Amino acid sequence: MDTQTLIYLFVGATFALYIAIAIWSRAGSTSEYYVASKGVHPIANGMATGADWMSAASFISMAGIISFTGFDGSVYLMGWTGGYVLLAMCLAPYLRKFGKFTVPEFVGERYYSQTARVVAVICVIFISFTYVAGQMRGVGIVFSRYLEVDINTGVVIGMAIVFFYAVLGGMKGITYTQVAQYCVMIFAYMVPAIYISMLITGNPIPQLGFGSEVTGTGQSVLERLNGLGAELGFGAYTDGSKSTIDVFFITMALMVGTAGLPHVIVRFFTTPTVRDARKSAGYALLFIAILYTTAPAVAAFARTNLLTSVPNVAYEQVPSWLKTWENAGLIAWQDKNNDGVIQYGPGAPFVGAPKFTDERGANGERLISNEPTAAATELYVDRDIMVLANPEIADLPGWVVALIAAGGLAAALSTAAGLLLVISTSVSHDLLKSNMAPNITEKQELLAARVAAGVAIAIAGLFGIYPPAFVAQVVAFAFGLAAASFFPVIVMGIFSKKMNKEGAIAGMIVGLTFTFSYIVYYKFINPTATADDWWFGISPEGIGTLGMIFNFVAAVLVASVTKAPPEKIQHLIEDIRIPRGAGAAVDH
Repeated sequence: MDTQTLIYLFVGATFALYIAIAIWSRAGSTSEYYVASKGVHPIANGMATGADWMSAASFISMAGIISFTGFDGSVYLMGWTGGYVLLAMCLAPYLRKFGKFTVPEFVGERYYSQTARVVAVICVIFISFTYVAGQMRGVGIVFSRYLEVDINTGVVIGMAIVFFYAVLGGMKGITYTQVAQYCVMIFAYMVPAIYISMLITGNPIPQLGFGSEVTGTGQSVLERLNGLGAELGFGAYTDGSKSTIDVFFITMALMVGTAGLPHVIVRFFTTPTVRDARKSAGYALLFIAILYTTAPAVAAFARTNLLTSVPNVAYEQVPSWLKTWENAGLIAWQDKNNDGVIQYGPGAPFVGAPKFTDERGANGERLISNEPTAAATELYVDRDIMVLANPEIADLPGWVVALIAAGGLAAALSTAAGLLLVISTSVSHDLLKSNMAPNITEKQELLAARVAAGVAIAIAGLFGIYPPAFVAQVVAFAFGLAAASFFPVIVMGIFSKKMNKEGAIAGMIVGLTFTFSYIVYYKFINPTATADDWWFGISPEGIGTLGMIFNFVAAVLVASVTKAPPEKIQHLIEDIRIPRGAGAAVDH
């Protein structure tokens, strides 16, 4: 059976499974739609949390960015894994004991203010739409290659799939769909990694293969990479170019941003008890660690294979995978010196991403309308394809290629569904039910949630079609916004009896406004700015840490000159910090 047929079978089978689960677990009440009736087993919740959190950025883009940036890419590993530990140990059990449906509801109740709740809803929408843009882009990339459609058509197909099981099943449907998606995703990630580790090092365990010698060279994987890069003019793979302060700020932004992500936090509202919330956090960390400890090896193996199979090879003799990805619009070659040979090195072949024409060059390559740059390299490789292309670069069997296609779609769709659910519940429950129309029935509220999810999917699709950057970078911005808005208000809401509504509102507004403005200015208004132009040398990916600091400072200053929280709120804070004695969750 040929590879393309296998891809259709694998992707079709997984989609059928997701849709069947959505139909089986169709939500019939707001409790089922918002938090799966708070009845999800810790192991299932751990898998669902892993799938929800390990997005297209983790599956598709993280290893890609590490593959291209080497040491600098480690900030994503440190920030995202450290942040989950912070969330699981310091925040999740307390939020579960509080017993509400959403993060904005926690903010509104804890800070005894509908205004605080509305501000929190605005933060949720900003964060979730920024994050979901990366997921929809990831869906488009996978579809463009494996279903042989353009990226925009791929995004639309992904929208249709997510619409079906997110709108129909709500949190109940999404939870059990994500359990299936985690199994598909982790199997799809590990099988090629094991295969390639054996091919390159002879070691079947990728984490150990990463530190082993490349067969027949007497060099370790990293030594081999450094040597290959030096031959082509790249810097050493193990050297970093980012400043220490920027590395710190990016890592911290990703870390505290993880702890403030609303679609991950809501996962801990779905377990029956606080004890189960702690258990599911532990299981999720285990499930997440399987992929995250493998990612550096996958990145290094992909980079090694790329540098040994493409440079200084005549275009007519390149492997078939390069032309396949070129046809998908994610690899481009511009023959600057007209010798028919691919020269690959540091720098960019042209300004921006490739803009393909309908014409072919003398060697059969797709022609590009972009103006060429003075840089020596002739090859453009989209960072987001390294994991997806890895099995083809290593010439693995067709069924492995089909598996990676199904896994990439599972990663992007699982997180997209979780984000869209958070947006819809914030609109229907926190804006409509709690503010604008408190007398609507449960049936009307459920309908409003589904309509809001449908609208959110349409907007998310537009972000996927017109993304502001590559997947991991877009997601990094979402983490920065979460760090600057939600993390301080949640931490102070749990651990500070003195923090009042005025301080919380001021902190969220200051943190979100500053961070959003900084990202917009340096990524869209002045994208050519360098580290010398940034505040204190902090990149847009790391500015969320400074926004978080501004949030804390503004909140404390405003709280110090305004009225203290009511006594019942202070008693409430004491109660949620008691580890035992949590009763049943509050129903709505």
